[in-house]
Formats: sequence, C-alpha cells, structure tokens
Amino acid sequence: MSAITANPLLDFSDLPRFDAFTPADVTPAIESLIAECSTVVQRLEAPMTEITWDNFVEPLDLATEKLGRAWGIVSHLNGVMDTPELRAAYNENQPKVTEFWTALGQNLALFDKYKALRERADFASLTPARQKIIDNAVRDFRLGGAELPAELKPRFAEIQEQHAEISTRFSENVLDATNDYALLIATEAELAGLPQDVKDAARAAAEKDGKPGYKFTLHFPSFYPILQYADNRALREQVYRANVTKASELGAKPEWDNTQNILDLLRLRREEAQLLGYANYAEVSLVAKMAHTPQQVIDFLRDLGQRARPFAEQDLEELRSFARSELDLLQLESWDVAYASEKLREQRYAFSEQEVKQYFPQSKVTAGLFRLVQNLFSVEIKPDHAPVWHPDVKFFRIERNGALLGQFYLDFYARNGKRGGAWMDDARSRRRTGTQVQTPVAYLTCNFTEPTLMDGVLKPAFFTHDEVITLFHEFGHGLHHMLTQVDEIGVSGISGVEWDAVELPSQFMENFCWEWDVLEHMTAHVDTGAALPRALFDKMTAAKNFQSGLQTLRQVEFSLFDMLLHHDFDATDADAVNALIAQVRTQVAVLVPPDFNRFQHSFSHIFAGGYAAGYYSYKWAEVLSADAYGAFEEARATEGDAGYSAAGERFLREVLSVGGSRTALDSFKAFRGREPTIDALLRHSGMADTAS
Repeated sequence: MSAITANPLLDFSDLPRFDAFTPADVTPAIESLIAECSTVVQRLEAPMTEITWDNFVEPLDLATEKLGRAWGIVSHLNGVMDTPELRAAYNENQPKVTEFWTALGQNLALFDKYKALRERADFASLTPARQKIIDNAVRDFRLGGAELPAELKPRFAEIQEQHAEISTRFSENVLDATNDYALLIATEAELAGLPQDVKDAARAAAEKDGKPGYKFTLHFPSFYPILQYADNRALREQVYRANVTKASELGAKPEWDNTQNILDLLRLRREEAQLLGYANYAEVSLVAKMAHTPQQVIDFLRDLGQRARPFAEQDLEELRSFARSELDLLQLESWDVAYASEKLREQRYAFSEQEVKQYFPQSKVTAGLFRLVQNLFSVEIKPDHAPVWHPDVKFFRIERNGALLGQFYLDFYARNGKRGGAWMDDARSRRRTGTQVQTPVAYLTCNFTEPTLMDGVLKPAFFTHDEVITLFHEFGHGLHHMLTQVDEIGVSGISGVEWDAVELPSQFMENFCWEWDVLEHMTAHVDTGAALPRALFDKMTAAKNFQSGLQTLRQVEFSLFDMLLHHDFDATDADAVNALIAQVRTQVAVLVPPDFNRFQHSFSHIFAGGYAAGYYSYKWAEVLSADAYGAFEEARATEGDAGYSAAGERFLREVLSVGGSRTALDSFKAFRGREPTIDALLRHSGMADTAS
C-alpha cells in the first residue's frame, strides 16, 4: 500500500481514523486532495454541450466534499488537541486550503455554469433543495469575488489568505494565554467560600504538576468559581484581571497581544467589502442572513436594549444595595459582581448554584437529555464505537425504527490544548449518491469540569445547571445536523441555514432545562443519589430570570459593538477600538467594567469564529426559539401530552428535517403558522411588562 493510500485523512470509507492520525499525515493528504479537486475543476471549466446537475454540480460537490472533510478533521483536532506539531502542520496547510477555496470562489467559468443552470427552462422542475443550492452558489460566487476585474482578483485572494492566517493567530494567542496561566494557592484558608469540589479539583491539578497547594487556571471551570464564591476579594480581583487582560497589551506576554490582529482583521474586512462594492463588511455579512441591513440589526438591538434597561437598572440597584448592607462592599467592582450576585441569589431564593450542582452527575444528565430527545422526536440514541482523539470522548448513534440517522462524538471536559467555549461542528454531512445515503456525523464539544482523582478515588463530574443548559444548546445544533432528511449536501443539516437563524434549534432546546418532567429524571445527589427535590426546582424556577435585565444588556452590548465595529467605523488604531466599546457601554450598559478590561482581545466569536457582524444572531434567533417553544407550551396547555408530542413531530418535520433547503423564515412559518414575534422572548425573560 502506498504512503498516500495509507494516509488516514484520505480514507473516506467510514468514520475519521483518529487512532491512526499523525500531524505528518496532513501535508501529503491536503496536497493530494487539492490536486484531485483542481483536476476536477479543470475538467468542469471546459465548454460543455449541456450543463446539468448530474454532470456539473454532482462531480464538483463530490471532489470538494473530500477536501472539506479532511481539513475539517485537521481543524477539529487543532481546536481540541493542540500540539506544537499539529499547529505547525495546520498553519503550513491553511494557506493552501484558503488559496484553493478562494480561487474556486472566483472561477468565472464555474460561475457562468451555475448561472446557466439557473437560467435553464427546466430549473423550476428541480427539487427545492437543488434550486436553493444553485441560488446560494450564484450568491457565494459574487461574494467570493468572481465578478471582480482580473486585476483585482489577486488582491482579493491575498486578503482571504491573510484573514485566515490572522484569525488563526488570534485564536492561538487566546489559547496560549489561557494555557500558560497558573495560579498556585498555598493554603486552604485563602480559598474560604469555595465549594469543596472546586478545591478538590484545584488540589488534584497541583498534584498532577507535582506541586503542593491548589492550582487554578484561566479555563472557565477553574477560574470562575473564584469569582463566584471566594471570600478573598484580592484573589477575586487578581483572577478577574488575569482573565480580562489575556491576549492583550496588558497580558502576560507581548507576543500574545491581539491588538494588531484586531486592527488587521478589521482593515482586511473593510477592504474586502469595498472591493465587492459594499460600503462596509456588515453589509457583506448580512447578504446570507435573515436580517437585511445593518441598520435593521442596530435598531433591533437598541430596541431590545431599551426594553431591558429598566430591568437591568433595577437589578443593579438591588445588587449594590445588598452588597453595601450585607457584604460591606461600599463600591461594587467588576470582580465583586458574580460573588455578590451569588450571595443575593442565596438569600433571596434560599439556594445556591453549588447546591444545585450536587444533583447533576454527567451520566444522569446525558441519559436525561437522550430520553427527552427520544420522546420528542421518536428516535433512539445508543452507545456506539469509533476511534476517538482522547480517552474521555464518547461516541453515539441515533436511529429510528432500527435505521441509522446520524452519529456524534461527545467531548465534555476542559483540558490544556483545547480552546475554550462549547460548539458543534460537522464531521460529515448527509448526502445521497445513487441508492446510498451517507449519514451525518457531528462533533459536540464542551469545556466542563472533569472527574477528579483524589487519593486514588475517581469522583464523577457534576455539572452546574448552566452547564446542563450549554449541553442542551449544543445538542440542539447536533440535532439540526443529524436529523435532516435532505439528501443534497449543500443544504442538508445546518448547511445553507442563515447564520442568524442557525441558533434556533440550539436555543430552543435550552427551554427544556426548565421543565420539571425533564429535570427530575436527570438528577441524582452526589451523596444520597436522591433526585432533585421539587422544592429546590421551584426555587430555581423562581430565580430563572434573576438579573435577566443585566444579562440581556450584556448580550446587546457585545452584539452592538460587533455590528458597529464592522459598519460605520474605521479602525485606525487600538485607541479607536477601545473608544468604540466604551461608547457602546455608555449607551447600553448599566454595569461598566474597568478601563483595563480587554474583553475584545479574546472575543474569538467575531475575530476567529465566523460571527463577524453576526454576534447579534444569538438574540435574533432567541426571538425565533422562544416563539417556537411557545408552541409547545400552548400545545401542552390545550391538548396535554398528545399535543406536546404532535408539536415535537411538527418541529422535526418543519425545522430540523428540512435543514437549509428553504429559508429559515419559511420553516418557522411552516411550524408556527405565522411570522415570529418578540413577545415570547420578553415573557420568558421576565420582561414582558415592556412589550407594548
């Protein structure tokens, strides 16, 4: 067997061969696949007697899908198992991949053939999915610079390569700054207020490094409990400052400062937009989204901010008053907010997040999530077997009536070499080739607290309720990908779904984390094994909208900053960017962080994660998801469990199954029978009083 055919990245017969992969496989595989794709493209560029789906779109999709799948494996591993060798291989090949896709997007011969397909007399007889793919392709060729004059295309291609390189560097800087930070605390007395499981995890981390005391990092499950529970105010400030200055000019190492990367990315995006004939990058971003103009988004955000502001002001005044009278904090600082909020929550609702956490072991949570999905959508979820990239990763399959629908990997825990946050990505998409159906496969990645090995005993992982919500959220994305019934790869699953609607299924799933019938079956106390008491659930429900005004304004702040940054703004220097976020906070926020806060330097969503001029999507899609869940509330109230089941089948049929084969608005209207309204979101957030 030759070196090329033995390469696991070139084996598309089944699941990724993570057990056989090495960084040395990347370059030969990617170069081989690019060469193969280029040969196909060259053949399809040639004049054709007749252009059809079968002789043009299908072969192009088949060739490029292989490159996308192989590079997807490399990108995924780069995000979850970063090593110097893999990073070097990734950075070496990223320009080659970017160059290929950019050249493909500018290929006039292919563009002309897609336009010819759309102009054929029998275009209307194609399936809606195929029509949508052709329409999307024409749009994407225009956005890819296909219509640019020949003398401008090299500069456009250069912009794409530089953008990809700088985005990667931005992400690497955040990861390196996160991985590098280690705070060793010598004595338990300095950790007063912290829950025992947090201290145990910190002690285990120190022991793993062969050091005494307690080790804390900038991974969320490690540092955030300090902000939330530590009585030591100086310790809270130290950790807060380290987290909000990472990857900035105020951070640990100058080589990880993202200041110039931010300016370069904004400059490149602005230049790209102007080359394409748009005034700014926000306009480019919205071409493929539900929202039509930047001003529409800005108005939406400011309206939502105005509705939330009275509630946020009340939240803040209550918090400041409580901090003064009960905690002797005369001046509430940013590093006090989580701590004071937790104390206020405990006093007002007579429970703590830590108390709730004792009831959510990973195994029960996962089983409860699976049970819900099985009941809602008439499927079965079963353990499955596949090579994985880390021993903690689990693999499952979804079936209906014994037939395989999809499979997914679950990577629960935070670790060094894994970028922060939670996300879903596709390993393989559904497609039909002849009589064969390729079933979809998804990666579901989280950063939760791992099981703790203490004194030779492995304690299972327990999740906060927020982490449970995160898991449900990512699984919603996974369902959108895996339960599709669309056979065309360009619009199956999440492919082709407008970016500001792609959060609909994920945020929809979050609502079930507040249903008693769901939670009671997914809990078991760490010591007694008892289920979550109904009385504690009632307290959680009462506290559901605790500080929802502040939380809403925080999302509006981030979203508005992102949109304005890419709209009518010239990023001349770092001071201008800092001034913009300060201006947004002045207009929107009631709780303003200190001047040294450099949140934007680790805002990976917009600088390295595809959400540029699109972060508003979370709130935009929340309008859709809250309204969609409202249909389940109405069905249960009027028809009981039968209505609830019928709503689940309808959501599967009209939203999850159709993927991107029609517009998100059409799918929503097919499910709900009308256009979305903001009323349900305001009601679910406890802010319905201003819904006039």
